[in-house]
Amino acid sequence: MHSQFSRRTFLATSAAVVASSFDATSSFADNTPFRPRFSICNETFRDWPFDKAFAFAAECGYKGIEIAPFTISNYVTDVSAGKRQEIRKQAKAAGLDIIALHWLLARTKGLHLTSPDRDVRRKTSQYLGDLARFCADLGGDLLVFGSPRQRNLQEGVSRDDGFKFATEVIQDALPVLEKVNVRLALEPLSHRITNFFATADEAVELIKRIDSPRCQLILDCVAMASESKTAVELIRQHHKRLVHFHANDPNSQGPGFGKLDFVPIFQALREVKFSGWVSVEVFDYAPGPERLAKESIQYMKKCVAKTK
Repeated sequence: MHSQFSRRTFLATSAAVVASSFDATSSFADNTPFRPRFSICNETFRDWPFDKAFAFAAECGYKGIEIAPFTISNYVTDVSAGKRQEIRKQAKAAGLDIIALHWLLARTKGLHLTSPDRDVRRKTSQYLGDLARFCADLGGDLLVFGSPRQRNLQEGVSRDDGFKFATEVIQDALPVLEKVNVRLALEPLSHRITNFFATADEAVELIKRIDSPRCQLILDCVAMASESKTAVELIRQHHKRLVHFHANDPNSQGPGFGKLDFVPIFQALREVKFSGWVSVEVFDYAPGPERLAKESIQYMKKCVAKTK
C-alpha cells in the first residue's frame, strides 16, 4: 500500500514538474515582452565623425554601438588614454553604450591565431589582452573574433594543429580578460572567406577546448546562410553558448534589404530567451549610412512585433 502510494505520488509530482516547465515556457512566450537590445557597427557610418555617427544611431533607436578598432587606429596600443575617454564620452553624450569590438585583427601585421610560429602566437595573445583593455576603457565587455585572414590555416598547418594553436593563444589571453571583465565571442564565418571554424559546430568545438566561461559564441546571419542548417536551427542548437548576434542579410546589406525573413529568427531568439545584443553589421554600404541604419532597425522592430 505504502509502495503504491509512493509511486503514484512520484508520478503525480513528475507530471506536475513537466507541466510547470511547459507552463513557464508558455507563459514566457505568451506574456513576457521580448525587447531585444539593438546596436550597430560603427563602420556602417564610413568616414562620419564619431559624434555625428553616434547621434544618428541613437536617433534611429539604437542603444548600443559596436566598434571596429581600425576605424580609430590600426593598433589599439597607439590609442591614448585621452582618446579612449573622448570616444567613451561621445557615446555617452549620444545615449549609447559601447558594447563590443569586432574586426579585432583587421589591418594589423604579424598577428595570427593559428600560426605555427610560437612567437607570432605569443604576440597575438598579448594583443588580445590589449584589445580587452581597450574594450574595457571604452565601456564595453565583449570582443568578437571574426578576422578571417588572421585565423586561416596556413600551408602545412593541419586542422588539429589549428585547434591546438588557437586554444593556446586564447587561453594565454584569458587572465587579462578575467582581470578587466571582458568576454570573447568566436564568430563562425563562411567557408568562402576562411578555412578555420567556418561553421557553428566547429566554433563550439574550439570553445569546448578553451573551456572557459569567458569564451562563448556569436552567430551572424550572412555566415549562417552558408551552413547546411537554418539560422533558426543553429540558434536553437547553440543558444546556451550564444552571447551576441549579428543581424544582416545574405546580400551583405542590412536586415530587410534582401530576402531573409527575420520573423522566424527573432521568434527563435525569443524562444531561447536570448538576452544579448542584436547588432547590425553590413558589408555592402551602397544604400548609404542613413538608409542602412534607419531602415534596418525599423524592419527589425516590425519583425519583433510579429513574434509571439
